[in-house]
Amino acid sequence: MVKKDEKTTKNKPNSESDKIVVKGARTHNLKNITVEMPRNKMIAITGLSGSGKSSLAFDTIFAEGQRRYVESLSSYARQFLRQMQKPDVDEIIGLSPAISIDQKSRSNNPRSTVATITEIYDYLRILFARVGVPHCLICDREIKRITKEEILNTVITQVLSHNKKGKEVMGVEIENQKIGIFAPVVLGRKGEYYQLLYDLLGKGYERVKVDGQVFKLREQIVLDKNKKHNIDVLVDEIYLSEFRDKKQIENAKERLSEALEKAIEQANGLIKIQYPDEEKLMSVKFMCPYDGFSYPEIEPRLFSFNSPYGACEACNGLGTKEFMGETPCDVCNGARLRKEALAVRIDGKNIVGVTSLSVEDAKTYFDKIGLTDTQREIAKVILKEIESRLQFMLNVGIEYLTLDRKAQTLSGGESQRIRLASQLGSGLVGALYVLDEPTIGLHQRDNDRLIKTLLHLRDIGNTIIVVEHDEDTMYASDYIVDIGPGAGVHGGKVVTSGYLDELLTAKKNDSNSLTLSYLRGEKKVEVPKTRREPKGKLMIRGGEVFNIKNMNVDIPLGCFNTITGVSGSGKSSFMYEILHRNLEVRYEKRKRSNETINCKSFTGSEYIGRVILIDQSPIGRTPRSNPATYTGSWTHIRDMFANSPEAKARGWGPSRFSFNVKGGRCEACQGNGEIAVEMHFLPTVYVPCEV
Repeated sequence: MVKKDEKTTKNKPNSESDKIVVKGARTHNLKNITVEMPRNKMIAITGLSGSGKSSLAFDTIFAEGQRRYVESLSSYARQFLRQMQKPDVDEIIGLSPAISIDQKSRSNNPRSTVATITEIYDYLRILFARVGVPHCLICDREIKRITKEEILNTVITQVLSHNKKGKEVMGVEIENQKIGIFAPVVLGRKGEYYQLLYDLLGKGYERVKVDGQVFKLREQIVLDKNKKHNIDVLVDEIYLSEFRDKKQIENAKERLSEALEKAIEQANGLIKIQYPDEEKLMSVKFMCPYDGFSYPEIEPRLFSFNSPYGACEACNGLGTKEFMGETPCDVCNGARLRKEALAVRIDGKNIVGVTSLSVEDAKTYFDKIGLTDTQREIAKVILKEIESRLQFMLNVGIEYLTLDRKAQTLSGGESQRIRLASQLGSGLVGALYVLDEPTIGLHQRDNDRLIKTLLHLRDIGNTIIVVEHDEDTMYASDYIVDIGPGAGVHGGKVVTSGYLDELLTAKKNDSNSLTLSYLRGEKKVEVPKTRREPKGKLMIRGGEVFNIKNMNVDIPLGCFNTITGVSGSGKSSFMYEILHRNLEVRYEKRKRSNETINCKSFTGSEYIGRVILIDQSPIGRTPRSNPATYTGSWTHIRDMFANSPEAKARGWGPSRFSFNVKGGRCEACQGNGEIAVEMHFLPTVYVPCEV
């Protein structure tokens, strides 16, 4: 914990330019408040839940800071950005461009991982595309760049071998067999390509193969612009019979060499050879000299499991046999990528091997990575970005997470810190950071790491505003703004504000701030004198999931139980993946089974009547959702009105009193109560529905 006596109060603001001054804030439940806060300090806005903390920090200060920054851009740029409404405030002085990191539920996208959220995976894809060393899928030898002459010799060797065998292929005798030299000008890309085909005709080419079908360029070729296509232009065709004797081979070799040169030029280094019995894609970039295996173009998309070009074809980049499933794909074994991507390595590891490392091990790998001088020069900028993100994750205490850990399996605290790593890692100067309870889900051991990171951001010249209840964070802050005194309509006022050391050392708490009373030790949470007796227990044996290994635990029933431990110890894994999932299969109407999940045995559930999961997911799905509809009380209110004599006389049912369906809602605003007026590059204006 950062102690209050370790902080300094030097350089306090003494002019308007050193302050953020909010005058007349009336957003939500704020009562026309005016408050001053110092710039380039860490400020904690605290108070009861619902008192108006977020209304001040996010809906007023951040909203106005972002709005002013966006307004400084051109009208063309503004039309592509989310425009924010001007908050209900008279004036705000001393604002900087604002960056918000609010609470957000974890991602349920099965493709989202720690590496993708922090953008480390994007840099890894570029790194492997630019300095990765491809290996042959057949012999596992390292593949180096090849020349046109090596491709030429490979083709001739293949043709001579075919002639020697002298076999009939697809009903065509050897005398009539030929090879086609194609330039693959389009590989798996969307578009109509009308101009490209027209240009090819102008260059003297006569035929193309589009998605495996041969067309004459003089005929009309219509392509679906929304579908991916492969287009190969035929450069030349040579009969195998022209490779009979030495003189013929020399002549054919010269013609073949010219065709290869044209294909390389036309397709940016790629060549496709159509033999009588097979088709081979080759490249002047990478080809195995031992067995002729050739790579496709090694681009960042080859390493993306979100791209059809890089994803495993069997599982479409999910790594499992079915969507949201758990059984690994038979083809890629959960790696998600096609085999060519997995055969590209840096210092002995492919991209999946790197992402399987923990943050701590990945930092060690990149610190000691073995690269040539040329590779290091190419990768210098990429490595800097990767290492800075890894270091930030180390700083906030999530060094134990593997980079390939799925986002949907992370705890709330882990998700928050990963988002902090992706957004705060840039280390801007002169910015205003607004954070919503950044210590949420953190063990006290890890608070210190996170607080030191925030203080570092402050020390390099930023203003930090945190909405917090956490004692450590408040003690570490320079300035406190306590909003209250109550919640909702009873809040929205500034109870007290000032430098923390002055508030703590003052002789008397004149403000009647509840927060300050606890910080000064005048009030404290008492330990209960008596405890409840348990009424049965859940017995879990052999728990195994993620980092939980052979867990045996009893959960007393009829009691208030707390699952605690340091961040990453397995609390959420135990809660969601063992405890809740086993109770869910026993009490979910659609399931109803005694199956055990992620453990050897699960007993004692007969003492429970039902199971309810309350997690951090947002409760509102539509803009019409409100506490009455979510809790179900609106259903009873509608029933009550539908049972009134007036409603019965008119034949009205409960739906007549619903703002979600036709017949009950106002059709002018679709039950929203307000009309959205689009203003293009200005914020959308919402006006009350007049109807």
